[in-house]
Amino acid sequence: MSKCIMIRHGQSLWNLENKFTGWTDIALSEQGIKEAIEAGKNLKKANFQIDIAFTSVLKRAIDTLDYVLKEMNQTGVPIEKSWRLNERHYGALQGLNKKETALKYGDEQVHIWRRSFDVLPPLLDQDDPRNPEFDPIYQGIEDLPLGESLETCQKRVLPFWHSHIEPALRKGKNVLVVAHGNSLRSLIMYLDHLSKSEVLELELPTGLPVVYTFNEQVEVTSKVEIKD
Repeated sequence: MSKCIMIRHGQSLWNLENKFTGWTDIALSEQGIKEAIEAGKNLKKANFQIDIAFTSVLKRAIDTLDYVLKEMNQTGVPIEKSWRLNERHYGALQGLNKKETALKYGDEQVHIWRRSFDVLPPLLDQDDPRNPEFDPIYQGIEDLPLGESLETCQKRVLPFWHSHIEPALRKGKNVLVVAHGNSLRSLIMYLDHLSKSEVLELELPTGLPVVYTFNEQVEVTSKVEIKD
């Protein structure tokens, strides 16, 4: 029986400021650091042993993972980072305050951008400095997004699940995945067989470990949240 522990990163500074973050590389807030430490303590208390960890290339997820492993006394665990586990790319909305955006475009339009499955946000212009093509960390990667819906986010997350995470689970390894609200919602939609409407109601709190247990065929046998 292998396990996959999924954790949405702790609260970031832009979560705190109610801004669309997406691929913007924002640090954890003080509260986010506390959430990451608490997650690690709870996992240690539950005696989880990690064989391999996966995270995005964004610091709020990487730092959360580091705090969790430190609290678990498992800092030697192999770590793989991939842009495919990044948050959904919010396009031209990135950096905007959500409340101010709602005043400008209307609550209904912002709700559609945030909570529909297949509606794209306003895309970045090709020459926008926020275009990930201009970031050295993404050099050599083709078809980088200028904005994503949850659907297009899932289309780049699931191949990573099948090529990297699932094979580790098949070998009986316990896996830790620290990523983002929408990249993890994409995975949970797949694992829990959620419909397009059901996934829109799914909320993932920051810093809360969700543990899936799998049989040898990598079929889910149980799902639990780990908290005090």
